[in-house]
Amino acid sequence: MKTLIMAAGLAVALISSPASAQGSADKTFIKEAIQGNLAEVQMGQLAQKNGGSDEVKSFGRALEADHSQANTKATQVAQEMKVTPPTGPNSKQKHAYDRAAKLTGPNFDREFARHMIIDHKEDIVKYQKASKSKDTAVASYASESLPTLQKHLQMAQSIAQGRKTSQR
Repeated sequence: MKTLIMAAGLAVALISSPASAQGSADKTFIKEAIQGNLAEVQMGQLAQKNGGSDEVKSFGRALEADHSQANTKATQVAQEMKVTPPTGPNSKQKHAYDRAAKLTGPNFDREFARHMIIDHKEDIVKYQKASKSKDTAVASYASESLPTLQKHLQMAQSIAQGRKTSQR
């Protein structure tokens, strides 16, 4: 009888572990998504202020608008999941902002484009993984966000490519 109870307990633990691990991954994803959106809004505002080219300022406006809209959706998903939404970027994102805030003009444009390429490549990988979540709200949010993230990556690459071309 004792062995049967232990076996049943083990079976329950094994069955529930993937679900709880998935739930934990989804909660981590949505928290990081909100932090990322908040960071992108701030970087977009900074690009509008410190950018040297119209292209960078325009990209900054797109970042601010698109990530504000995405953050509204991500916050709704977090609330559905009973997750307290973060209220600001993480320390790594704050550091990147502080570093960029010291730059203006062409120096800002170069660093901003470089940072946006790295950041959006990393985000696309995370969002692709989350788009396969068993949590339909998380999967839907991630899937709907991917085209915008890919568009932002292309915009950043275009800015970086333009900077290389103009420096020749």
